[in-house]
Amino acid sequence: MFRLAGVAKVYSRRGSQVTAFQADALDIAPGEYVAIVGASGSGKTTLLSLLGGILSPTTGRVFLAGESLYDLSVSERTRVRRGKIGFVFQSFNLVPYLTALENVQVPLYLAGLPKSIQRQRAAALLDRVGMSDRLNHKPCELSVGQQQRVALARTLANNPPVILADEPTGNLDSESRQRVLEAFAELHRARHTIIMVTHDLSAAAHAPRRLTLSAGEIVRENASSRAA
Repeated sequence: MFRLAGVAKVYSRRGSQVTAFQADALDIAPGEYVAIVGASGSGKTTLLSLLGGILSPTTGRVFLAGESLYDLSVSERTRVRRGKIGFVFQSFNLVPYLTALENVQVPLYLAGLPKSIQRQRAAALLDRVGMSDRLNHKPCELSVGQQQRVALARTLANNPPVILADEPTGNLDSESRQRVLEAFAELHRARHTIIMVTHDLSAAAHAPRRLTLSAGEIVRENASSRAA
């Protein structure tokens, strides 16, 4: 699914060069569930942004399903992201004046689906994450955990083969955290590729593969004994 070849992301700061991330090679196969862990500033979010087609590398190439992401035009890269990648952020980016149902409908509307199908699919996704009783609530009427579950349902609306998640369980209540991890486990069983950045080592333990970053490099790789 993903392949990194000779990738480095380097910034110039006050006359010096800072390497945010580098890897001679990294392969993530279709259907893998990978957790990326490490201290703040270790390069986790940089790696996720490189994989997501958001941040171009200084050197090297990032391949997604055989396509070199950063050799594509901006519009072509947007097309790839829209069709293949779903993002889950710690900041939920919900539209404040739309209800939970309407927020989940947004990507379905952009995909050109009939309104009746939009509503049906959005309601089913919200039920899947335990939000069927909050369809008509706006973000300000929802808890932090409930907003994250709505954001997750929206991410899944177009059934993307790849899920990139940045601290998806950060600051969540225990019920919402469990719902998110259960949804990821279900997606993994359905052969979606999931790459999750997290400080939560107990959440990382649910992923069969774990990469540990330090100072912008992958310093350790291991399998989780708890992953189902």
